[in-house]
Order: sequence, then structure tokens, then C-alpha cells
Amino acid sequence: MNSFPLSAARAARILVAGDIMLDRYWFGEVDRISPEAPVPVVRVARREDRLGGAANVARNIAALGSQVGLLGIIGPDEAGARVKTLIREAGIRDCLVEDAEGMDTTLKMRVLGRQQQLLRVDFEQGPGAQALQALEAGLRASLADYDLLVLSDYAKGALSRVETLIRVALDAGVPVLVDPKGHRYQRYQGATLVTPNRSEMQDAVGRWDSEDDLTRRAQALRRELALEALLITRSEQGMTLYTEAGRQHVDAQAHEVFDVSGAGDTVLATLAVMRAAGLDWFDAMAWSNRAGGIVVGKLGTSIVTAEELSS
Repeated sequence: MNSFPLSAARAARILVAGDIMLDRYWFGEVDRISPEAPVPVVRVARREDRLGGAANVARNIAALGSQVGLLGIIGPDEAGARVKTLIREAGIRDCLVEDAEGMDTTLKMRVLGRQQQLLRVDFEQGPGAQALQALEAGLRASLADYDLLVLSDYAKGALSRVETLIRVALDAGVPVLVDPKGHRYQRYQGATLVTPNRSEMQDAVGRWDSEDDLTRRAQALRRELALEALLITRSEQGMTLYTEAGRQHVDAQAHEVFDVSGAGDTVLATLAVMRAAGLDWFDAMAWSNRAGGIVVGKLGTSIVTAEELSS
């Protein structure tokens, strides 16, 4: 790969839309078992909040030096207020919709003892119809300021009408990159690129018995959805890209895997930055593969910086 295209990345303008989450971590020490039940007692020593979901994609884009806006729905609660604070601190443009119908901001709370996750508790409630309409209106109002749209789907409800969002972006001449969820891929019809992981690809096309079989299934899905490209992230097997020109593959970077939380967000963010910076699909995939190899060596939902990618 060539050197990191920092100047082109700084000129890139990317809008991220999708499911916003707050990842909350409680770190502590475990030195006894509870007398009330056979569970460890964690003496909390440190607390940390991080942006998750679409917000983590935006955070990674900002860390790579690009201009980024975040469009999503939060609730009128403490977690939503915390999300607002964190996106301001990350240098992300606030395009948030606050759901007045009682939505809970998605909150994932993790309890860790000696760097090992012991428990995760989720709080979530999907958005109402008015918030979804406001999200669509926000997209229409914001698109003129951006070169590329990223849709981060975590099936929490913000992208319930993803077909409309894709159509609005394409009508405005803005390419659309999608991180999908579930098996109903027809929802992403017409997007520029979709990035399923290995498990999500199996949900979409069934199990394959060889690389040739996977290529046939992937290309059939790509053509059925009228995608320019389809990128499968395959953990220790690397990444495989399918375009009209054929199949291209990169092996996984050799790094110790510590935590895969949010790794897909980092891959998607890096891919978006590289495409907005003018790189072709293969080079963009190679940089994304490198970023993914770095971020899995970090604890929790994390970012990769331009400096780390350049080293």
C-alpha cells in the first residue's frame, strides 16, 4: 500500500446514519464471591463511556481526519445526553433527532473484572414514527454537505425505512455504503456497497462448500441488489471483495485478538474514508483490513487513528 492519504482524508465529507448506542464500561477488581449467590463481586474502580454503533463509525472517521456528521435517533434520557457530549468531544457534527415519544437511547453496560468481561446489560426501546420521519427529513436536509453516506444497521429501529434513505441519497448523487443486519438484504437494493461479515453472509445466501461456491453466491447477490461492490469481512480469513471485475482477497493482518467489539465499525469507517479520498475498492479494502487488525488488539469499542495506520 502507498502512504496514508492524509490530505485527501481531511477533505472527505462523510455522513453516518443509523443506530446510535452508548457503550458503558465499569472496570474493577474481583477478589471474592458474593455470599448471596455464586457470582463474583466486582469492586468498581473506574467508569468509562464510549460511543457505539453508528456513533462509533463516526468517531472512527473523525479519528482518521475526515469531516463527519452523525444522523440518528436518541431518547430524552441520561444516555442520550451523554452521547451528545461525546460526539462534541470527538469533533463530530451533531445531526441527531431526539425522540419525544419515549424512546430509550440504546445503552450497553459491561462489567469487567481484571480486564475480563463478566456481564453485559442492555437497555433499549425503538424509535417512534415521528422520529423516523424526522430522520428522513434530516437526511434530505444534510446530504448536500457530504460526499458519501454510511448506513450502520444494528436492527435497533433507526433504519427501519432504509430503502427510502438509500433512494434519497442516490437521487442526490451520493454513494451509499451499508453495514447490514439480518437476512432481508432486499432492503439494501441499489446501495453502492454492502459489507456483511461471514455470519451475516451465511444468513443471506446460505452455507457455501468452497470458495468458488461462495463467489457464485456473492456475485449473484451483488447483481440481484444492483450493488457496485460487495465486501465480506471474514475474521481470521481476511476480507473478500466482489465487483463486476471479479473477486479480490486480502489475508487478515497478524495481530493478537483481544476484543472484537466494534471492529466492524472501524472497518466500515476506514473503507468510507478511503473511498471518499479517491482510492479504488481494492486499496480501500486493504487499508480497512489493516485498521481491523489494529483495533481487535484493543479493549472494548475503540478507534484507529491515521498515525496508527501510517506506522
